[in-house]
Amino acid sequence: MEAEEGRCKLWLPKKNRYCANSPLPSSPFCGNHTKRSDGQWIPCPIDSSHSVLKENLQSHLKRCPLLKQAQSLSLQPFYQKGVNAGADIESINGVSSLTSEMKRKSVYSMSVAQFSELIAKIRSVHASICNSVPDSFKISQACRVWIDLQADSKLPFEEKHVLQQASILGNLEDSGVLNRPGDDLPAVVEFGAGRGYLTQLLADCYRFKKVVFIERKPYKLKADRSLRQKEGLTLERLRIDIEDLNLKAVESLHGVDYLAIGKHLCGPATDMTLTCCNNDPVGLAIATCCHHLCQWRHYVSKECMLSLGISMEDFNALTWFTSWAVDADHGSDLDGTHFRISDEMADDPWGVEGICRNMKAVDRAALGFMCKDIIDAGRVDWLKKIGFECEFVRYVPSSISPENHLLVAWKRD
Repeated sequence: MEAEEGRCKLWLPKKNRYCANSPLPSSPFCGNHTKRSDGQWIPCPIDSSHSVLKENLQSHLKRCPLLKQAQSLSLQPFYQKGVNAGADIESINGVSSLTSEMKRKSVYSMSVAQFSELIAKIRSVHASICNSVPDSFKISQACRVWIDLQADSKLPFEEKHVLQQASILGNLEDSGVLNRPGDDLPAVVEFGAGRGYLTQLLADCYRFKKVVFIERKPYKLKADRSLRQKEGLTLERLRIDIEDLNLKAVESLHGVDYLAIGKHLCGPATDMTLTCCNNDPVGLAIATCCHHLCQWRHYVSKECMLSLGISMEDFNALTWFTSWAVDADHGSDLDGTHFRISDEMADDPWGVEGICRNMKAVDRAALGFMCKDIIDAGRVDWLKKIGFECEFVRYVPSSISPENHLLVAWKRD
Protein backbone atom coordinates (compact mmCIF):
# COMPACT_ATOMS: atom_id res chain seq x y z
CA MET A 1 0.00 0.00 0.00
CA GLU A 2 1.32 3.43 -0.95
CA ALA A 3 0.48 6.76 0.61
CA GLU A 4 -2.09 8.83 -1.23
CA GLU A 5 -0.84 11.74 -3.30
CA GLY A 6 -0.53 14.86 -1.15
CA ARG A 7 -0.34 12.88 2.10
CA CYS A 8 2.47 12.35 4.60
CA LYS A 9 4.56 9.29 3.74
CA LEU A 10 4.95 8.01 7.33
CA TRP A 11 3.39 4.59 7.98
CA LEU A 12 1.53 4.27 11.31
CA PRO A 13 1.64 0.59 12.35
CA LYS A 14 -0.90 0.90 15.17
CA LYS A 15 -3.45 2.49 12.81
CA ASN A 16 -2.44 0.27 9.88
CA ARG A 17 -2.32 3.25 7.52
CA TYR A 18 -0.23 6.22 6.44
CA CYS A 19 -0.46 9.54 8.24
CA ALA A 20 -3.35 11.58 6.80
CA ASN A 21 -1.70 15.00 7.20
CA SER A 22 -0.40 17.03 4.26
CA PRO A 23 3.40 17.01 3.79
CA LEU A 24 5.58 20.09 4.07
CA PRO A 25 6.58 21.65 0.72
CA SER A 26 10.20 20.57 1.16
CA SER A 27 9.58 17.12 2.64
CA PRO A 28 7.64 13.90 2.00
CA PHE A 29 6.48 14.11 5.62
CA CYS A 30 4.17 16.43 7.55
CA GLY A 31 5.40 18.86 10.19
CA ASN A 32 4.85 16.31 12.95
CA HIS A 33 6.97 13.64 11.28
CA THR A 34 9.74 15.62 9.56
CA LYS A 35 13.06 15.35 11.37
CA ARG A 36 13.63 18.45 13.46
CA SER A 37 16.43 20.83 12.61
CA ASP A 38 19.50 20.71 14.84
CA GLY A 39 19.14 24.45 15.45
CA GLN A 40 18.09 25.96 18.78
CA TRP A 41 14.42 25.39 19.57
CA ILE A 42 12.69 27.69 22.06
CA PRO A 43 9.14 27.81 23.48
CA CYS A 44 6.77 30.05 21.56
CA PRO A 45 6.19 33.23 23.63
CA ILE A 46 2.50 33.18 22.62
CA ASP A 47 1.88 29.61 23.79
CA SER A 48 4.64 27.51 25.33
CA SER A 49 2.89 24.24 24.37
CA HIS A 50 4.84 24.36 21.09
CA SER A 51 8.35 25.42 20.14
CA VAL A 52 9.99 27.17 17.23
CA LEU A 53 13.49 27.59 15.82
CA LYS A 54 15.06 30.66 17.37
CA GLU A 55 16.11 31.92 13.95
CA ASN A 56 12.48 31.74 12.78
CA LEU A 57 10.93 33.31 15.90
CA GLN A 58 10.05 36.74 14.49
CA SER A 59 8.31 35.35 11.41
CA HIS A 60 6.51 32.73 13.52
CA LEU A 61 5.12 35.36 15.91
CA LYS A 62 3.31 37.02 12.98
CA ARG A 63 1.58 33.82 11.86
CA CYS A 64 1.30 31.67 14.98
CA PRO A 65 -2.16 30.02 14.80
CA LEU A 66 -2.72 30.91 18.46
CA LEU A 67 -1.99 34.61 17.96
CA LYS A 68 -5.60 35.68 17.39
CA GLN A 69 -6.76 33.67 20.37
CA ALA A 70 -4.10 35.28 22.60
CA GLN A 71 -5.03 38.75 21.36
CA SER A 72 -8.72 38.09 21.94
CA LEU A 73 -8.07 36.71 25.42
CA SER A 74 -5.99 39.74 26.44
CA LEU A 75 -9.04 41.94 25.81
CA GLN A 76 -11.32 39.97 28.13
CA PRO A 77 -12.13 41.65 31.46
CA PHE A 78 -11.29 38.48 33.40
CA TYR A 79 -7.77 38.22 31.90
CA GLN A 80 -5.08 39.52 34.25
CA LYS A 81 -1.60 38.27 33.48
CA GLY A 82 -0.09 36.33 36.41
CA VAL A 83 -2.77 37.40 38.89
CA ASN A 84 -2.69 34.00 40.65
CA ALA A 85 1.00 33.24 40.22
CA GLY A 86 2.05 34.30 43.71
CA ALA A 87 4.62 36.84 44.80
CA ASP A 88 8.04 36.25 43.27
CA ILE A 89 9.73 37.36 46.50
CA GLU A 90 12.44 34.73 46.74
CA SER A 91 14.57 32.84 44.28
CA ILE A 92 17.61 30.63 44.04
CA ASN A 93 20.35 32.16 41.90
CA GLY A 94 17.72 34.42 40.35
CA VAL A 95 15.41 31.52 39.35
CA SER A 96 11.96 31.34 40.98
CA SER A 97 10.62 28.23 39.20
CA LEU A 98 12.86 25.19 39.49
CA THR A 99 12.91 22.17 37.22
CA SER A 100 13.10 18.66 38.68
CA GLU A 101 16.71 18.52 37.53
CA MET A 102 17.54 21.67 39.50
CA LYS A 103 15.78 20.32 42.59
CA ARG A 104 17.68 17.03 42.30
CA LYS A 105 21.04 18.77 42.04
CA SER A 106 20.19 20.88 45.09
CA VAL A 107 19.44 17.74 47.15
CA TYR A 108 22.59 15.98 45.95
CA SER A 109 24.70 19.00 46.91
CA MET A 110 23.72 18.61 50.60
CA SER A 111 26.13 17.15 53.10
CA VAL A 112 25.12 13.79 54.60
CA ALA A 113 24.45 15.55 57.90
CA GLN A 114 22.15 18.10 56.24
CA PHE A 115 20.31 15.37 54.37
CA SER A 116 19.87 13.33 57.55
CA GLU A 117 18.55 16.40 59.37
CA LEU A 118 16.04 17.07 56.57
CA ILE A 119 14.74 13.48 56.67
CA ALA A 120 14.31 13.75 60.45
CA LYS A 121 12.46 17.07 60.01
CA ILE A 122 10.08 15.54 57.45
CA ARG A 123 9.24 12.67 59.79
CA SER A 124 8.69 15.05 62.70
CA VAL A 125 6.49 17.47 60.75
CA HIS A 126 4.46 14.63 59.25
CA ALA A 127 3.82 13.16 62.69
CA SER A 128 2.71 16.54 64.04
CA ILE A 129 0.28 17.67 61.33
CA CYS A 130 -0.80 14.73 59.16
CA ASN A 131 0.10 11.43 60.76
CA SER A 132 -3.34 10.00 60.01
CA VAL A 133 -4.99 10.82 56.68
CA PRO A 134 -8.45 9.18 56.70
CA ASP A 135 -9.65 6.89 53.93
CA SER A 136 -12.90 8.30 52.56
CA PHE A 137 -14.08 6.31 49.54
CA LYS A 138 -17.70 7.41 49.34
CA ILE A 139 -20.22 6.84 46.57
CA SER A 140 -23.51 8.67 47.17
CA GLN A 141 -26.83 7.03 46.33
CA ALA A 142 -27.40 9.50 43.50
CA CYS A 143 -24.03 8.61 41.93
CA ARG A 144 -24.58 4.89 42.46
CA VAL A 145 -27.84 5.02 40.50
CA TRP A 146 -26.09 6.96 37.70
CA ILE A 147 -23.19 4.47 37.56
CA ASP A 148 -25.59 1.51 37.34
CA LEU A 149 -27.49 3.17 34.50
CA GLN A 150 -24.26 3.82 32.56
CA ALA A 151 -23.05 0.26 33.08
CA ASP A 152 -26.36 -1.10 31.79
CA SER A 153 -26.33 1.15 28.72
CA LYS A 154 -23.41 -0.81 27.14
CA LEU A 155 -21.65 2.46 26.31
CA PRO A 156 -17.84 2.76 26.74
CA PHE A 157 -17.32 3.00 30.48
CA GLU A 158 -14.00 3.54 32.28
CA GLU A 159 -14.92 2.50 35.78
CA LYS A 160 -11.77 3.72 37.57
CA HIS A 161 -12.33 7.30 36.40
CA VAL A 162 -16.02 7.26 37.23
CA LEU A 163 -15.32 5.90 40.71
CA GLN A 164 -12.89 8.75 41.35
CA GLN A 165 -15.42 11.33 40.15
CA ALA A 166 -18.21 9.74 42.20
CA SER A 167 -16.14 9.68 45.39
CA ILE A 168 -15.23 13.35 44.96
CA LEU A 169 -18.95 14.10 44.82
CA GLY A 170 -19.68 11.71 47.68
CA ASN A 171 -17.26 13.59 49.91
CA LEU A 172 -18.77 16.89 48.79
CA GLU A 173 -22.24 15.66 49.66
CA ASP A 174 -21.04 14.69 53.13
CA SER A 175 -19.84 18.27 53.63
CA GLY A 176 -23.42 19.50 53.11
CA VAL A 177 -22.84 21.79 50.11
CA LEU A 178 -24.91 19.55 47.81
CA ASN A 179 -27.87 19.31 50.17
CA ARG A 180 -29.51 22.62 49.23
CA PRO A 181 -33.00 22.62 47.65
CA GLY A 182 -32.96 22.17 43.87
CA ASP A 183 -33.51 25.85 43.07
CA ASP A 184 -30.84 26.97 45.51
CA LEU A 185 -27.86 24.97 44.25
CA PRO A 186 -24.75 27.08 43.59
CA ALA A 187 -23.08 27.41 40.21
CA VAL A 188 -20.26 24.99 39.40
CA VAL A 189 -16.80 26.21 38.38
CA GLU A 190 -14.55 23.35 37.29
CA PHE A 191 -10.85 24.23 37.15
CA GLY A 192 -8.61 22.29 34.78
CA ALA A 193 -11.87 20.96 33.39
CA GLY A 194 -10.47 18.97 30.47
CA ARG A 195 -13.44 17.31 28.82
CA GLY A 196 -15.71 18.20 31.73
CA TYR A 197 -16.78 14.70 32.78
CA LEU A 198 -16.58 15.47 36.51
CA THR A 199 -19.16 18.22 36.06
CA GLN A 200 -21.16 15.96 33.74
CA LEU A 201 -21.63 13.51 36.62
CA LEU A 202 -22.34 16.34 39.06
CA ALA A 203 -24.99 17.90 36.79
CA ASP A 204 -26.61 14.53 36.02
CA CYS A 205 -26.89 13.57 39.68
CA TYR A 206 -27.66 16.90 41.35
CA ARG A 207 -29.25 19.01 38.57
CA PHE A 208 -27.15 22.16 38.62
CA LYS A 209 -28.23 25.11 36.49
CA LYS A 210 -25.00 27.04 35.84
CA VAL A 211 -21.59 25.66 34.87
CA VAL A 212 -18.32 27.43 34.06
CA PHE A 213 -15.37 25.44 32.72
CA ILE A 214 -11.81 26.77 33.11
CA GLU A 215 -9.33 25.05 30.79
CA ARG A 216 -6.33 26.34 28.83
CA LYS A 217 -6.23 23.55 26.22
CA PRO A 218 -8.71 22.56 23.51
CA TYR A 219 -10.29 19.12 23.87
CA LYS A 220 -12.33 16.83 21.65
CA LEU A 221 -15.14 14.59 22.88
CA LYS A 222 -16.12 17.10 25.55
CA ALA A 223 -19.15 16.80 27.81
CA ASP A 224 -20.21 20.28 26.66
CA ARG A 225 -22.67 19.06 24.01
CA SER A 226 -24.52 16.83 26.46
CA LEU A 227 -24.60 19.55 29.11
CA ARG A 228 -25.90 22.18 26.67
CA GLN A 229 -28.83 19.92 25.91
CA LYS A 230 -29.97 19.95 29.54
CA GLU A 231 -33.03 22.09 30.01
CA GLY A 232 -32.41 25.07 32.25
CA LEU A 233 -28.61 24.66 32.38
CA THR A 234 -26.26 27.35 31.10
CA LEU A 235 -22.66 26.50 30.22
CA GLU A 236 -19.68 28.77 29.69
CA ARG A 237 -16.18 27.54 28.77
CA LEU A 238 -13.27 29.94 29.31
CA ARG A 239 -10.06 28.96 27.54
CA ILE A 240 -7.53 30.56 29.85
CA ASP A 241 -4.67 29.58 32.14
CA ILE A 242 -5.72 29.57 35.81
CA GLU A 243 -2.63 31.69 36.49
CA ASP A 244 -4.19 34.59 34.52
CA LEU A 245 -7.84 34.31 35.61
CA ASN A 246 -9.50 37.05 37.65
CA LEU A 247 -12.62 35.10 38.61
CA LYS A 248 -14.25 38.16 40.18
CA ALA A 249 -14.40 39.72 36.70
CA VAL A 250 -16.38 36.82 35.14
CA GLU A 251 -19.72 38.54 34.58
CA SER A 252 -21.87 35.40 34.75
CA LEU A 253 -20.67 34.74 38.31
CA HIS A 254 -21.43 38.20 39.71
CA GLY A 255 -23.58 37.81 42.81
CA VAL A 256 -23.75 34.02 42.34
CA ASP A 257 -22.77 31.39 44.91
CA TYR A 258 -20.46 28.86 43.33
CA LEU A 259 -18.81 25.54 44.03
CA ALA A 260 -15.17 25.12 42.95
CA ILE A 261 -14.10 21.64 41.82
CA GLY A 262 -11.14 20.07 40.05
CA LYS A 263 -9.86 16.56 39.45
CA HIS A 264 -6.08 16.06 39.37
CA LEU A 265 -5.03 19.70 39.27
CA CYS A 266 -1.33 19.22 38.63
CA GLY A 267 1.19 20.73 41.04
CA PRO A 268 0.95 24.54 41.14
CA ALA A 269 -2.47 24.52 39.42
CA THR A 270 -3.97 23.59 42.80
CA ASP A 271 -2.32 26.56 44.52
CA MET A 272 -3.29 28.94 41.74
CA THR A 273 -6.88 27.69 41.92
CA LEU A 274 -6.97 28.30 45.68
CA THR A 275 -5.56 31.80 45.16
CA CYS A 276 -8.05 32.44 42.35
CA CYS A 277 -11.03 31.44 44.51
CA ASN A 278 -9.74 32.71 47.86
CA ASN A 279 -12.67 32.51 50.28
CA ASP A 280 -15.43 33.17 47.72
CA PRO A 281 -16.85 29.68 46.98
CA VAL A 282 -19.47 28.08 49.21
CA GLY A 283 -17.63 24.79 48.85
CA LEU A 284 -14.55 23.29 47.25
CA ALA A 285 -13.29 19.87 46.22
CA ILE A 286 -9.88 19.51 44.58
CA ALA A 287 -8.13 16.23 43.87
CA THR A 288 -4.43 17.12 43.97
CA CYS A 289 -1.63 15.46 42.03
CA CYS A 290 1.88 15.93 40.60
CA HIS A 291 3.28 17.47 43.78
CA HIS A 292 6.76 17.28 42.25
CA LEU A 293 5.77 20.20 40.00
CA CYS A 294 4.89 22.49 42.93
CA GLN A 295 6.84 25.73 43.24
CA TRP A 296 7.48 27.86 46.33
CA ARG A 297 6.39 30.96 44.42
CA HIS A 298 2.87 29.62 43.86
CA TYR A 299 2.39 27.72 47.10
CA VAL A 300 -0.41 29.27 49.21
CA SER A 301 0.82 28.16 52.62
CA LYS A 302 4.39 29.48 52.86
CA GLU A 303 3.62 30.88 56.31
CA CYS A 304 2.62 27.45 57.62
CA MET A 305 5.73 25.79 56.18
CA LEU A 306 8.04 28.41 57.65
CA SER A 307 6.36 28.06 61.07
CA LEU A 308 7.15 24.33 60.91
CA GLY A 309 10.81 25.02 60.14
CA ILE A 310 10.51 24.17 56.44
CA SER A 311 12.41 26.75 54.40
CA MET A 312 12.09 27.43 50.70
CA GLU A 313 15.07 25.14 50.06
CA ASP A 314 13.49 22.40 52.20
CA PHE A 315 10.20 22.79 50.34
CA ASN A 316 11.94 22.37 46.99
CA ALA A 317 13.51 19.15 48.29
CA LEU A 318 10.09 17.94 49.54
CA THR A 319 8.55 18.45 46.13
CA TRP A 320 11.35 16.47 44.51
CA PHE A 321 10.94 13.63 47.01
CA THR A 322 7.25 13.33 46.12
CA SER A 323 8.24 11.83 42.77
CA TRP A 324 9.51 8.82 44.75
CA ALA A 325 5.95 7.93 45.77
CA VAL A 326 5.62 5.77 42.66
CA ASP A 327 8.70 3.71 43.46
CA ALA A 328 7.01 0.82 45.29
CA ASP A 329 4.00 -1.45 45.17
CA HIS A 330 1.12 0.75 46.32
CA GLY A 331 -0.44 -2.18 48.11
CA SER A 332 2.58 -2.60 50.36
CA ASP A 333 2.99 -1.21 53.87
CA LEU A 334 4.69 2.12 53.28
CA ASP A 335 5.79 2.89 56.82
CA GLY A 336 8.77 5.21 56.50
CA THR A 337 8.93 6.23 60.14
CA HIS A 338 11.76 3.80 60.88
CA PHE A 339 14.10 4.78 58.05
CA ARG A 340 17.49 5.95 59.28
CA ILE A 341 20.77 6.71 57.53
CA SER A 342 23.13 4.04 58.78
CA ASP A 343 26.87 4.49 59.24
CA GLU A 344 27.42 2.33 56.18
CA MET A 345 25.14 4.56 54.08
CA ALA A 346 26.79 7.71 55.45
CA ASP A 347 30.15 6.44 54.22
CA ASP A 348 28.95 6.15 50.62
CA PRO A 349 31.66 7.76 48.44
CA TRP A 350 28.93 9.35 46.31
CA GLY A 351 27.51 11.18 49.34
CA VAL A 352 23.80 12.04 49.29
CA GLU A 353 23.48 10.94 45.66
CA GLY A 354 24.70 7.48 46.60
CA ILE A 355 22.38 7.31 49.62
CA CYS A 356 19.38 8.25 47.47
CA ARG A 357 20.22 5.72 44.78
CA ASN A 358 20.72 2.92 47.30
CA MET A 359 17.61 3.52 49.41
CA LYS A 360 15.07 0.71 49.31
CA ALA A 361 12.15 1.39 47.00
CA VAL A 362 9.67 1.08 49.88
CA ASP A 363 11.62 3.69 51.92
CA ARG A 364 11.75 6.07 48.97
CA ALA A 365 8.01 5.67 48.36
CA ALA A 366 7.17 6.17 52.05
CA LEU A 367 9.18 9.39 52.12
CA GLY A 368 7.49 10.55 48.91
CA PHE A 369 4.02 10.01 50.33
CA MET A 370 4.92 11.79 53.57
CA CYS A 371 6.03 14.83 51.57
CA LYS A 372 2.78 14.78 49.57
CA ASP A 373 0.85 14.72 52.86
CA ILE A 374 2.79 17.67 54.25
CA ILE A 375 2.22 19.79 51.13
CA ASP A 376 -1.53 19.15 51.19
CA ALA A 377 -1.76 19.62 54.98
CA GLY A 378 -0.30 23.10 54.47
CA ARG A 379 -3.07 23.84 51.97
CA VAL A 380 -5.66 22.70 54.52
CA ASP A 381 -4.13 25.05 57.09
CA TRP A 382 -4.40 27.96 54.63
CA LEU A 383 -8.06 27.18 53.84
CA LYS A 384 -8.93 27.07 57.53
CA LYS A 385 -7.24 30.42 58.11
CA ILE A 386 -9.37 32.12 55.45
CA GLY A 387 -12.65 30.84 56.91
CA PHE A 388 -13.35 27.31 55.71
CA GLU A 389 -13.92 24.04 57.44
CA CYS A 390 -11.53 21.75 55.61
CA GLU A 391 -9.88 18.35 55.56
CA PHE A 392 -7.94 16.23 53.16
CA VAL A 393 -8.67 12.56 52.68
CA ARG A 394 -7.72 9.58 50.56
CA TYR A 395 -10.83 9.53 48.43
CA VAL A 396 -10.13 6.29 46.54
CA PRO A 397 -7.97 3.25 47.32
CA SER A 398 -4.45 3.41 45.88
CA SER A 399 -5.36 0.42 43.69
CA ILE A 400 -7.69 2.74 41.76
CA SER A 401 -5.24 5.66 41.75
CA PRO A 402 -2.13 6.37 43.85
CA GLU A 403 -2.89 10.07 43.29
CA ASN A 404 -5.73 9.88 45.79
CA HIS A 405 -5.60 13.06 47.89
CA LEU A 406 -8.73 15.19 48.00
CA LEU A 407 -9.09 18.64 49.59
CA VAL A 408 -12.68 19.23 50.70
CA ALA A 409 -13.74 22.59 52.11
CA TRP A 410 -17.02 24.23 53.04
CA LYS A 411 -18.05 27.53 54.55
CA ARG A 412 -18.48 27.67 58.31
CA ASP A 413 -21.99 28.32 59.62
